[in-house]
Amino acid sequence: MADRVEAPAVASSQASNVLTTKVDPTSARFEANMRFLADLMSQVRNEGEKICEGGGPKAIENQHAKGRLTARERIALLTDPATFFELGVYAAHGMYEEWGGAPAAGVITGLARIHTRMVMIIANDATVKAGAFFPMTSKKVIRAQNIAIENHIPTIYLVDSAGVFLPLQEDVFPDTDDFGRVFRNNAVMSALGIPQTAAIMGMCVAGGGYLPVMCDHVLMTDGSGLFLAGPALVQAAIGQKVSAEELGGAAMHAGISGTVDFREPDDKACLARIRSIVEKWGYRRQSPWDRKKPIEPALAAEEIYGIYDSSSARPYDMKEILARVLDGSRFDEYKPEYGKTLICGYGRIGGFAVGIVANQKLHAQQTDHEGHKRIEFGGVIYTESAEKAARFIMDCNQNLIPLIFLHDVNGFMVGRDAEWSGIIKAGAKMVNAVSNSVVPKITVIVGGSFGAGHYAMCGKAFDPRFVFAWPTARYAVMGGDAAAGTLVEVKVKQLERGGKKLSEEEKKELFESTKRTYDEQTDPRYGAARLWIDKIIDPIETRDAITQALEASALNPDVPEFKVGVLQT
Repeated sequence: MADRVEAPAVASSQASNVLTTKVDPTSARFEANMRFLADLMSQVRNEGEKICEGGGPKAIENQHAKGRLTARERIALLTDPATFFELGVYAAHGMYEEWGGAPAAGVITGLARIHTRMVMIIANDATVKAGAFFPMTSKKVIRAQNIAIENHIPTIYLVDSAGVFLPLQEDVFPDTDDFGRVFRNNAVMSALGIPQTAAIMGMCVAGGGYLPVMCDHVLMTDGSGLFLAGPALVQAAIGQKVSAEELGGAAMHAGISGTVDFREPDDKACLARIRSIVEKWGYRRQSPWDRKKPIEPALAAEEIYGIYDSSSARPYDMKEILARVLDGSRFDEYKPEYGKTLICGYGRIGGFAVGIVANQKLHAQQTDHEGHKRIEFGGVIYTESAEKAARFIMDCNQNLIPLIFLHDVNGFMVGRDAEWSGIIKAGAKMVNAVSNSVVPKITVIVGGSFGAGHYAMCGKAFDPRFVFAWPTARYAVMGGDAAAGTLVEVKVKQLERGGKKLSEEEKKELFESTKRTYDEQTDPRYGAARLWIDKIIDPIETRDAITQALEASALNPDVPEFKVGVLQT
């Protein structure tokens, strides 16, 4: 294969912007990387399939016995074929084991298309504890609503829930990211003009009854129930005996209370009605983000498996990844000879113009202001890198170009030379630019995402529209070895102050135990369980995931004024 063309000392205006490659797919390193990542992705995929079984075969059978479809069957009938892009499948993974677990937090969320129009789907999974709300269920619904709010995505709720999971009510009920926020978001979305449709296809009780009634359209199937208090609670509270159908059935709400807009005989008819309604929606203003006809990358996406290397001893070239994600493998690199440990530049993904900010894992030679040469470590943000990125991010905001952040970052450089160079000032400038950015920001965590580097690269706290992660991602304050070494050192000193001295073997055992726990918590599945990550993606589907996110972002045409406030200089 052709070698990458090295940039000349003075860049020619005629220089090609097509990324070429130095990858040798026959090398032992490439093949070893390929096997490692393929095995890891297979493990994640198998776990995901298990989660998608929800409450399991018996619970699915019980749902069918009631004449109802499962949540996933409903989504398949509602949406255009092969358009459902699920988010949050790992939510609550490994949590609530004392209650038998809550696969996918008992609710299914994701982007889909109905008659080609993009929508957000939020569907209770009644096979998981009758669709009851665990703490993470509320957070997952709210996350989906927040994505819908930020991107102005029409939202469809498929309601089939027993309400709050009472044993954990104190963690579901009162806080700003708990159950009540769902209804607050319903009202905010309505005020913003974001269409919301709710279909009651099972139980909808207590406070949960407010969700469908706060939507634009309310549909209900025969045999479903909508009431603030069920028959048993009504009898206990006021002594009135009444059947569920008379109290809050579809016929009552369609003909007496007038709460329901469309009464349907069964799930299939209800889903067909939703499709018919959506098909008649009008169109809103076009977004300002530039898009042309997409062009496939010039290089095969499958080669990403062999390119990525998680070993710090064998750095890889992030440009090789970009060459397999960007349209036509074309990239206009910004300041390529300055701050080389961060790659910045312009390209297109799925036809959308984008600005790329990516950590470069190759070590680079840099000349400082006094003419001294030094080696800069790949994956580390230096003063020059941070200053370059801050300026580039501001340029993208000035020119209305969405930003894509690709993480494999160890953090900011430390030490005397770094401090003297003003690393804190430069880092603050980059964080400021990221924080105040008004164009869509999409984050992909490829490898490590550690410390303040995670923040500067638009971590979850900095409002990226979407956060995706490869299965190789690691998400923490610092890497496992460094963290375990620090924690063990503190523990050993505590024990020594108490008069106990550990042997070298005991220290080693403590280190390994601490590292195992820390590594488990840095795994992307741990982060995805807590909704720090929206979706763990197959690396070869990176381009498709970013395109989905950009298409969602394009539904919101409103761009606030860009202001950065005081910048450190």
